Amino acid sequence: MANDALDRDGFCLLRGAVVSSVVEHLLQVCTQTLVAESESVRARSSRGHVYAARNLIASIPEVTTVWQSDPLLSFLRAELGDGQGLVRALFFDKPPDRTWALPWHKDTSIAVRDNSVESACFSRPTRKAGVPHLIASDDVLRQMLTLRIHLDEVTTENGPLQVIPGSHHSSDCEGDGVDSAVPVYAAGGDVLAMRPLISHSSGSSQPGTRRHRRILHLEFANSATLPDGVQWHDFVTPGV
Repeated sequence: MANDALDRDGFCLLRGAVVSSVVEHLLQVCTQTLVAESESVRARSSRGHVYAARNLIASIPEVTTVWQSDPLLSFLRAELGDGQGLVRALFFDKPPDRTWALPWHKDTSIAVRDNSVESACFSRPTRKAGVPHLIASDDVLRQMLTLRIHLDEVTTENGPLQVIPGSHHSSDCEGDGVDSAVPVYAAGGDVLAMRPLISHSSGSSQPGTRRHRRILHLEFANSATLPDGVQWHDFVTPGV
C-alpha cells in the first residue's frame, strides 16, 4: 500500500492522481504566473532564467483546489487527519536550455506570519520572496506532508528528483545512505508524496534534451495551530 511505503521510506508515488486535462490547465496558469512574476520577489532566477515562483496560494487559485478531490484529498486525510490544510505552494521549471541542480538537503523551512516570535521549536528567521520563514523543529515537520504534482514526464533526461529511503525520521537521519538514493521517474499527472525531512537532491538535465521538468509543489500540515503562538503564513482548509 502507498501509506506503508510512505511510513517506511518517507515517500511514495501516486500514479495518475491528476487527470491530463487538469495537468494541462496547471501548466498554462503556472507558466503564465512564472512569466508575470519574473521581475518580482516571488521568483527565483538562475543565469537570467526564472525557474521558480514562491508563495502562490494568493496568486494562483488552482493551487488551493487541485488537491481538494480524490484521490489526493482522501490520501491527505488518511495521512494528516481532518484538520489538515495547505500551507505553502511553489512552482519549479527545469527547462532544457537552462538546467539547474540542487545538492542534498531536507525541507525544514516554513512560511509564517511573524518570524520574530521566540520559541525553542523554531530558529533562523529569514525572508524568502518577501515572506517571513523559520526553520521548524523535527516535531513540527513530522506532522507535514508534501505533494509534488508532475506536470511533465520525468526521465533520466530532465534531472529527476532523488530521494534517500528512510531518511525522513529526523533532521540528522541518513536513512539507507546516499548509495541507496532512488530517482523518481514519473508521468505527467503522477504525484510524489514525501515527508519534508527526507533527504533529496536534483541533478541537471542531460545535454541535448528537449524536456522541461515542471513541478507544482504543495506543502500541507496536520493542524492550523503551531507551538508558542507562531502562525502559518497561510492555512487553506478543504472547502475554502
